[in-house]
Amino acid sequence: MTPATFNRRDLRDTTGSLRSDDLYDLRDVIRIYREADVETIALRGVDLAIRPGELVALMGRSGSGKSTLLNVMAGSDRPTAGRVLFRGRDLATVGDDERARLRGSEIGIVYQSQNLAAMLSLQENVQLSAWLAGRPLDTGAAIDELDGVGLRERAGHRPDQLSGGEQQRGALACVLAARPAVLLADEITGELDSRNAETLLELLRDRHRAIGTTVILVTHDPAVAQTADRVIELRDGRVSSDRRLA
Repeated sequence: MTPATFNRRDLRDTTGSLRSDDLYDLRDVIRIYREADVETIALRGVDLAIRPGELVALMGRSGSGKSTLLNVMAGSDRPTAGRVLFRGRDLATVGDDERARLRGSEIGIVYQSQNLAAMLSLQENVQLSAWLAGRPLDTGAAIDELDGVGLRERAGHRPDQLSGGEQQRGALACVLAARPAVLLADEITGELDSRNAETLLELLRDRHRAIGTTVILVTHDPAVAQTADRVIELRDGRVSSDRRLA
C-alpha cells in the first residue's frame, strides 16, 4: 500500500459515543508506520471516548494496536491522521515541550519495565517524579506515598535492592505522586508472578478509588481485564468491542 492508494474512509471505525466533557476524545485516529516502501497500519480509524474517573482495560492480541493506541494517548507518538483530544487539547498538534509537560504532570505512564532512577532511593524517586510534575514533596510526604503502595519500610532502598514486584509498586507510587489526571499502564503485570500481579492490581484499584485518577490498563490477560469497570478490545487496529462490567 502506498500513500496514493490509502483510503481513510475504508479504515474508519465508528464505535464510541463522544461528548464534550470526555477526558479523551479520539476521532478517526489512524497510525501508519512506513519503512522504505512498506506500510504497516497499526490503527485504522479509531473513535473512542474516555470519561473522567473510569478504570478501563484495553485488550487485544499482539499486533492488535493496543500499545500504539496507548502511546498515541500518551502523546509520545503522533497519529498519521485524526485527532486525539486530551482535556480538549489535540495532542497531535501541541509542541514537543508541551507534550512532555503533559506527560510529566497530567498524563502518568507506567510500563512493563519500570523506569526508576537506579542511583536514587525509592523515596528520592518519588520526590523527583513529584518535583518534575511541579508538585514538590518533602521526605515525609514522599514516604506517605510509598505507604500507599505498601513500601514505607523500603523507602530508603535503591531499585536494585528490591524485588520485581516492589520495583513495579515503586514505579506506580512515583506516577501517582504527581497526581495525574490519567494513568496509562502498559502490561504492568506481564513480568510478575500471580501473587505479585494480584497485589499490584489491588493496589491500583485502591489508589484509583482513593484519588479518582482515570486508569487505562493495557493487558492481554482476561483475568486482569475483569478487574476493570470497562473493557475495550482491539482487533487489527480497530475497536472490536466496548463493554462495561460495572
